[in-house]
Amino acid sequence: MKEKKTKVKSSLDDLDLTVSNQGKEQYILRLYITGSTIRSALALTNLKKICKEYLEGRYELEVIDLYQHPSLAKGEQIIAAPTLIKKLPLPFRRIIGDMSDKEKVLLGLDLKEVKEKIDFQ
Repeated sequence: MKEKKTKVKSSLDDLDLTVSNQGKEQYILRLYITGSTIRSALALTNLKKICKEYLEGRYELEVIDLYQHPSLAKGEQIIAAPTLIKKLPLPFRRIIGDMSDKEKVLLGLDLKEVKEKIDFQ
């Protein structure tokens, strides 16, 4: 009769896995655009550059054309386009515009910490 080898997973293994996955969360992003306008194309190009640089292999980007799916605008409460919605990781965020302000996009995606401005008077 063969003996089965079982591996007992220790809590230290779990801790090592948690630490190694920290900061490697999967990002779920949705970019709402309006057709093939210049602003839509610019938003998509800028966002892809940011994702490639900061989220390589850790993001899923869905591009939704509101001209083709107008009902989605109401469901997601889209009031302007282009709009980027960060579904995951939480917190949920919205970024409106052509994504050309890299600092704003990084802050919105929680990839950069806010540096508090201290004003001494």
